[in-house]
Amino acid sequence: MQKVDVAIVGGGVAGLTAAVYAARVGKKTAVIEKGERFGGRAVTVKKKGAYFSLGGHALYRGDAYDTFRELGLRLQGGWASADAWGIWKGKLLALPTGVKSLFATPFLSWKGKLELASWLAKLGKLDTYRYERTSLREWIEGNMRDPMVRHLFYALLRTSFVTAPDLLAAGPVLRHLQNAVRGILYLDRGFGSIVEELSETAAGLGVKLLADSKAVAVEHREGSVRHVRCEDGTIIEAANVVLAVPPAAACRLVPGADATALKTWKEQVIEVTAACLDVALRRLPDPKRQLVYGIDQTVFLSNQSRAAHLSDDGAQVVAVIKYQGKETDADRDLRDLEQTLDLVQPGWRSELIVKQYLPKITVSHDFMHMKRRENPGPAVPQIEGLYVAGEWASHGEVLADAATASAKRAVRHLLSRESKETMADGNRSFVSRI
Repeated sequence: MQKVDVAIVGGGVAGLTAAVYAARVGKKTAVIEKGERFGGRAVTVKKKGAYFSLGGHALYRGDAYDTFRELGLRLQGGWASADAWGIWKGKLLALPTGVKSLFATPFLSWKGKLELASWLAKLGKLDTYRYERTSLREWIEGNMRDPMVRHLFYALLRTSFVTAPDLLAAGPVLRHLQNAVRGILYLDRGFGSIVEELSETAAGLGVKLLADSKAVAVEHREGSVRHVRCEDGTIIEAANVVLAVPPAAACRLVPGADATALKTWKEQVIEVTAACLDVALRRLPDPKRQLVYGIDQTVFLSNQSRAAHLSDDGAQVVAVIKYQGKETDADRDLRDLEQTLDLVQPGWRSELIVKQYLPKITVSHDFMHMKRRENPGPAVPQIEGLYVAGEWASHGEVLADAATASAKRAVRHLLSRESKETMADGNRSFVSRI
C-alpha cells in the first residue's frame, strides 16, 4: 500500500504535465505507466544514428508551447521555414507562402491570389470561437469563392490530421492554422526530448514515476475514488485520480463505468489515424523541396532536419504522412508514401540509410467533431476525485495542445474542489494561473 494525493494513470505528455502541475502546488503525486518508457506516442526511437518520432510531430505556438515554456523546458530545436510545394494532379507546384511566392505561383488565378491575400491578412484576427459548431466544409464553402483557394485551405487545415471536413469543427483547426502561421518548432532529437524534460522536471519535484507498472482498476466507493490497483498487486491510495489514457482504457479501469460519463465519452469518439514513413537520407536529391502538401491527395511531407538536429551523422530525416479515413490498406498506403518521395525527392532510395514505416498509428483518440455530444472532463461527475486528460479530452484544442490543456484543466479542477475546504490563499492564486 502506498498513499499519495494524486495518482495519474498514463505517462504520456498529458499525464506528465498533470503530474508537474500537481507537484508544483505541493501535492504528493505518482504517475503509473504500463510501459518501460514514459511518453506514450511522444517517444523518439533511434535507428542507425537517426531520431524518429512515432509519426509526424511538431510544436506550434499554442497551449503546449506556452505550457512547456512556463514549466521551464528548454525546447531545443529550430523554427522551420514556411516555403512549401503542393502536389496537384501528379505535379509539384510552388505554393504561396509569402508576398513574393503568392504572386509568382501558377497554382492560383489572379482572382484567387487576391482572395488568398485577403484571407491571409485577416486570418490572425479571425474570431475562431464563432465556428465551434460549424463544420470545416461549411466554413470553407461558405467563405471562399475561388475553387483553388478552397483546395489550398483544405490541404493546410488537413494538418490537424482529419480527412473528414463534414465532421471536423472549423473553430479548433482554424486556431491550429493561426498557431502554425506564428511558427512551427522542430525539436532536436525529436518529440521525445520533451518527454525527457517533463520527466526530469517531475522527478525533481518529487513525483513518483512508476514505469512498467500496469494499472488494472481504479476502485471507488460511495461515490468517491479510493485507490488504484496495479497488476503486480500494488495498491496506490489516492483521493484524486487522473486518467491520462484513451477513453476505452479509462472505461476498462473503472468498475461501473457504464453508469458514468465515461461511457458517453467512449461512445462518441472518432479515432484519427495516419500511415507514417520516416526515412534518413545521406542527402536530399532536391534540397529545394522540403515541405510539401498534397492538394488532391491526403499526403504531407516535411524534412524536419531543415530546422532540428535529428541525426548524429548529418543525415536528413524526412517524414511522409498519409492521413487516413475509415478504410486503410497498409501496402497501398506504403506505395502512396513512397511514390510521394519519388515525386518530391527522386533518387531517394540510393541515399537511404534507414527507414521506419508505421502503417496505422493513432494520432488522436477523438477530436472536436460535429457528432460529439459533450466535451470530456475534466471531472467524471458521478465519481468524486476522478478526472480525465489527454488529446481526446479536447475542449477546442488540437493534438499536443489538447493534451496539455486537458491536463491543466484536471489539476485546476481538483485543486479548486479542495480549496473550498482547505486551500490557502497563496495556493488559490496558483490555481488561477494553471
